[in-house]
Amino acid sequence: MSNAASLLQGEGPVGSVPLAGGLPSDVLKRHVAQRRHTFAVQVVSYALGTAALLIYVHAGTIAPLIPSAFFLSGVALIGVFALLSEMQVNDRFDDHYLTVFQVAGHVVIQLGFLLVAPEIGYAFLNVLFLIFGVAALRMTPLQAAIAWTLTALAIASIFLLTRVPIGMPVASPVERLAAASCLILTIGQCAFVGLYGDSLRKKLYKRGIELSEAYKRIEELAELDELTGSFNRRCIMRMLDDEIARAYRSKTACSIALIDLDWFKRINDAYGHPTGDEVLRAFAISVFANIRNIDRFGRYGGEEFLLVLPDTPHDGAARILDRLRAIIADLDWSAFSPGMRVTISAGVATLNPNETPDTLLARADSALYAAKARGRNRIASA
Repeated sequence: MSNAASLLQGEGPVGSVPLAGGLPSDVLKRHVAQRRHTFAVQVVSYALGTAALLIYVHAGTIAPLIPSAFFLSGVALIGVFALLSEMQVNDRFDDHYLTVFQVAGHVVIQLGFLLVAPEIGYAFLNVLFLIFGVAALRMTPLQAAIAWTLTALAIASIFLLTRVPIGMPVASPVERLAAASCLILTIGQCAFVGLYGDSLRKKLYKRGIELSEAYKRIEELAELDELTGSFNRRCIMRMLDDEIARAYRSKTACSIALIDLDWFKRINDAYGHPTGDEVLRAFAISVFANIRNIDRFGRYGGEEFLLVLPDTPHDGAARILDRLRAIIADLDWSAFSPGMRVTISAGVATLNPNETPDTLLARADSALYAAKARGRNRIASA
């Protein structure tokens, strides 16, 4: 009698607008599998409705042909949509369930049998509530308004323009059993729709949290250097701009340091690039473990790194960098390869009034070259 869960399986409300391009094969297969499940539920729903109608046949209320005609009509409609599904016609549209068309088909069946068997017309009218309750889970407001308007016009025409007696026979015990069966079936399917809608809300809420976390993770990954886990050049340069702007607003000191791993090309040549990558990772981890939470550390390029030190005057920045230099030099690098030794050189510069980031970086770079010229493994100030 009804297609209680006929439109339940699927994704959110969308219109039937042709898609711009093809879908991946795995998505197409998933859509077909979902639709097959939906059609199977529809067939079961019509079978249950037909069983309720058979009780009325047993009571002598309706003709024996009506239940079979009802079931075959429903199965034929489902078959049409199933054929379209298997041909993947549905996937040319945003709403790959063709929800509005399914609603129209099922409403026509219910109203048609209302006219054929008006003596039990209440049973078919009940199903209209169910159809719209299910379809509302996926129809857009415009689609729902159009479907409701057309259905309302059809119902108004039946009630106002015809004298069809729409009844709910309960004269005999069998008819009362049939009426109870129809109502219980409809109420149960409505409850199922409500539970399904609640599960969808929970699933969407959970999916929203997962997507939010994934988006944050993507943002983090987009800002990080893949090899070292430090900020990449684009991100560290943005942070430098932000810290310089903040220093101007708050009239506080801001220092930076360009850090270079000494003779890193020799490490790559002597021990191989995989070992060189591990050295870069170990260096970055060591720096992260020995800087403040407010400091910003990123890969400037190759084996060069930029350390931004907010609220730090020049003397304090020089002390921080010299401590980092000593820590790196004292690490046991022989774990990567016997006899390996790694040191760093750094150029420190402190922001001057009205200085631009480019000028500040240029001074730090000059100081770094000075540190290298003096023999490396040392800190030089701009």
